[in-house]
Amino acid sequence: MNKVVLVTGANSGIGLALCERLLSQDTEGLQLCLACRNMRRAQAARSALLTSHPSAQVALLQMDTSSISSIITAAQEVKLRYNRLDYLYLNAGIMPNPQFDIKAFFKGLFSSNIITMFATGEGILTQKDCVTPDGLQEVFATNLFGHFLLIRELEPVLCHAGRTSQLIWTSSSNAHRSAFNLEDIQHQRGTQPYSSSKYASDLLSLALNTHYNKQGLYSSVICPGFVMTSLTFGILPSFPAFLWTLLMPVFWFIRMFTNTFTLTAYNGAEALFWLFRQKPESLDPQAKYHSLTSGLGNNYTQPRKV
Repeated sequence: MNKVVLVTGANSGIGLALCERLLSQDTEGLQLCLACRNMRRAQAARSALLTSHPSAQVALLQMDTSSISSIITAAQEVKLRYNRLDYLYLNAGIMPNPQFDIKAFFKGLFSSNIITMFATGEGILTQKDCVTPDGLQEVFATNLFGHFLLIRELEPVLCHAGRTSQLIWTSSSNAHRSAFNLEDIQHQRGTQPYSSSKYASDLLSLALNTHYNKQGLYSSVICPGFVMTSLTFGILPSFPAFLWTLLMPVFWFIRMFTNTFTLTAYNGAEALFWLFRQKPESLDPQAKYHSLTSGLGNNYTQPRKV
């Protein structure tokens, strides 16, 4: 029986790398659905996947996780297309208007905190959020609430007696408890909405397991490590391309001392791919599964407590 997999934010970065890895393992036994906001980029991603895997079943779904109406419409379309959903990868996310503290960055370069700073962005990253037409903070809506609403809307195809389905969240090493406040869950009053939303997704995954495990639905979270994607490049949009090229040997050197520097989208998708091959009922609901890459370039997954 074909497995049905839906991936949000699948047209680039870790999401697209995951799709490529899934199809490389099993082209024939997989129905893959790319849920994306930008359909032009989604079409390009689909074409690239079909070039590598001509016989693959790759469908597109237009969905903007920051928009309630878009999520409801997309969920209705999913329920019309499929009678079940085996894997739902909750990968879409934004870090809008990142503000980079250059002074703190250069100070950190010459401190004992350098590896933590690069791996998590702690102390050097803030963001300026905005409000969606639905009246929600954009980062909260896109990274967390939209995915939660999608899960609720897709319950009929996710929860079936006698079989299991899996929710897999792309979290972050930037998910800091200090950024999250239950009394300000949308992070309206703070300057770290991305960190807050990712920490909230870690907590939500725990709650979803409590609520859904008896119905055969399991939830896990992963951390892709430090990956050079468009989101990363967006942190320093004014940096010329040659400067990123000059920094890469530094990153490779740092990876000799920390396994969290996965660097490429392929490596960052390691934990997402690893979870696809596991029985969800055997996983630790209180663990965050980290994509890790050794200094020699070997990829592996390691669970760490949320």
